[in-house]
Amino acid sequence: TLEIFKIERGDIVYTFTDGYADQFGGPKGKKFKYKQLENNLIANSDKPMEEQKVLLLNAFDKWKEGLEQVDDVLLIAIKV
Repeated sequence: TLEIFKIERGDIVYTFTDGYADQFGGPKGKKFKYKQLENNLIANSDKPMEEQKVLLLNAFDKWKEGLEQVDDVLLIAIKV
């Protein structure tokens, strides 16, 4: 399906694989899930890109603490 989005200066486009959301961890050993990833992206979208990178890496590492990474993880952010 062809999707067309209008983007403007200052917008950020995020694209990612399922590896981040599918990572097991947290207090109950559950998946991170897409909703939690979306909430993190929205909560930090006003921060500089380098800070967003650090926050996302830290959140991922904290979530999987003690567990093995289960999949490849790719998250790309492009600020227009």
